[in-house]
Amino acid sequence: EKKDAEFEGLRAKEADLKTRIEQTQKTIEVIREELSTTNRKLDARQNEYNLTKSLVDNLEGFPEAIKFLKKQSKWGKNAPLLSDILTCPEEYRVTIENYLEPVMNYYIVDTEAQAFEAINLLSDAAKGKAHFFILDSFQNFKPAASQIIKDAIPSTQVVEFEPKYRKLVQYILDNVYISSNHHTDLPEEGDAILITQNGKVIRRQYSISGGSVGLFEGKRIGRAKNLEKLSTEIKQLSAKLEEVKQNLADSQSDLEQLKSSSHQETLEAVRQEAKLLNEEYISVKTKKEQYYDLLSTNTSRKEDIQERIVVLQEELEEIRPLTEDGQSQLTTIEEDYKQASTELSTYNELLSEKSNTFNQENILFHQQENKAGSIAQEISFKQTTFESSKERIEKNSAELKKTDDEVKQLVSKAETNDEDLVAMYDEKESIEKGVNEAEKEYYAGRGVIDEAEKSERDIQRLRENADALLMELQNQITESKLQFNSVQERLSVEFNIKVEDLEQTAEDQSDLDEEALKERVEKHKNRLESMGPINPMAMEAFEEIKERYDFIIKEKDDLITAKESLLSTIGEIDEVAKTTFIEAFENIKANFIKVFRSLFTDEDDCDLSLSNPDDPLESSIDIIAKPKGKRPLSINQLSGGEKTLTATSLLFAIYLLKPAPFCIFDEVDAPLDDANIDKFNNIIKTFSTDSQFIIVTHNKRTMASTDIIYGITMVEQGVSRVVPVDLRELV
Repeated sequence: EKKDAEFEGLRAKEADLKTRIEQTQKTIEVIREELSTTNRKLDARQNEYNLTKSLVDNLEGFPEAIKFLKKQSKWGKNAPLLSDILTCPEEYRVTIENYLEPVMNYYIVDTEAQAFEAINLLSDAAKGKAHFFILDSFQNFKPAASQIIKDAIPSTQVVEFEPKYRKLVQYILDNVYISSNHHTDLPEEGDAILITQNGKVIRRQYSISGGSVGLFEGKRIGRAKNLEKLSTEIKQLSAKLEEVKQNLADSQSDLEQLKSSSHQETLEAVRQEAKLLNEEYISVKTKKEQYYDLLSTNTSRKEDIQERIVVLQEELEEIRPLTEDGQSQLTTIEEDYKQASTELSTYNELLSEKSNTFNQENILFHQQENKAGSIAQEISFKQTTFESSKERIEKNSAELKKTDDEVKQLVSKAETNDEDLVAMYDEKESIEKGVNEAEKEYYAGRGVIDEAEKSERDIQRLRENADALLMELQNQITESKLQFNSVQERLSVEFNIKVEDLEQTAEDQSDLDEEALKERVEKHKNRLESMGPINPMAMEAFEEIKERYDFIIKEKDDLITAKESLLSTIGEIDEVAKTTFIEAFENIKANFIKVFRSLFTDEDDCDLSLSNPDDPLESSIDIIAKPKGKRPLSINQLSGGEKTLTATSLLFAIYLLKPAPFCIFDEVDAPLDDANIDKFNNIIKTFSTDSQFIIVTHNKRTMASTDIIYGITMVEQGVSRVVPVDLRELV
């Protein structure tokens, strides 16, 4: 209980510590997210600063004349550009820059002398032209009065500049107003100019201009001012980044301290101690119960043993006379055994005699069987002779009938033919005599057959009697052997005596006296006692083991059946796969030859073959392509166009087996010449009746043979556009 209380206290502290660790981890995650955000902002501002500085230094987007004057150290440092003195909020940058686009490249100088100096420099160096605003010229300029236009504000209100450039800015933005939409009406009087805030439309009193806004518009105005702002913002972000990093390091340090102060090891040690104490307590308690049970069991067992001793002593007194009876029975059994051995010898001799008799009868049977075979052959011959005689009799009967008819005719014709008639009667008698002889021969052969069948039946009956007698003798011998084995097993199990020992003992006992016999009986009693009591649980253990054995045998049979079924299924799958593969291979082969010859000529040779036809599923496939006039040893010896056409033939051969709804080709016609391009386009048109083909190509012939062309063009930098052309409308 003390350890459990200590464990619960430590667990509460550990839970509190885990809560603090989770809170610290969440704080670290928030700080890391803030650090990542600050890093991204700093990188974005740094990249924007670098880009802006590069644009300012290199004067990107300005003419060559402006860049030349800027590089002149004696002149360019004191004269800013109009785009450098102005700045405005982000939402008005595009608006102001689009309007000031014509004057954005003007230099601002104080006097005309500075302007002429720059013009002379440009003229001498042949670097083009430049424009200049002269500040002295704006001393007497008076801007027009501001007008009130609905939904519009003066542009001078959104532009920031230094005071010395005020009149210049009022001049270039005089009467310029910014509106949120282009439907705002201009006043009828004055020269007011209206600019939409998105910079797409510029409206004047009698004209409108506008169009698309480029991606890089709004980036030129206020570059120098923007560069200063970016520099300040970068410094602020860097300071904030360092502060966030310091906070992150402090939080991580706190987290490490919290993790290092974990009570987990102490908690686990206390848990193990409590577990060991609990196990020891259970062990002691179990031992106590076992000792109580053992004492109780030993007491009852002691009483049972004492009762058993008394019973055994009584049984021993009863068994002693039974032992003498058993000895006498043993003597009787030995005599019976000798008598059985004598009878067995007699039966063996009788069996030998019967076997000899059977052999002789069997020889006689085979002789009779051979004789019956020869008689059957003779009968067959006689039957053949009888059939021929019968045919001859039928033939003679037909002739006789015919002769009778002729006789009748002759008798009716004339009495002068009596002699012929007598001769015919003689012939008839001779024929009848031949028929009678044939019948006698038939009946004589039939009698011989009957006698042979009778003799065969007698022999068969004798054989069956001999078999029955032999079977009866064998059954008697088997019963004698079973009785002998039963006696032998009983002697071995009950008395641990072997028959060989009995035979030897029977020979030696004639010389033993009564004392020796008593000593042997006592020895056998001791052996019986040493065997111990019969195990009453043996049958239950046997039944349990037998049940387990039967279950394992059943499981084994089920596994064997499942294995045979699985192997059969695998065989069926392999057979079906092999059949399907062979069918598909033959179809692809036929399609390959057909498509190959359509791309080349009918005289060109090609083929597909399996390197191992006996195992097609694991076999590699050889592709044979032999254009007319070539005998290449490998596909590398073909030209680039021939390789492409061969590969295309194989692709379409596979496609024909199972057509797809659409196919994509990526510049497959690049290696082909004009003649082969036409063949390729023709086969594409042939197959396009069933599928749609998408082809990426630069070839003019392929483009001309298509239905629709999709061209990809870049109107502006970084912006791609798709231009479709449907050639079917031109047909």
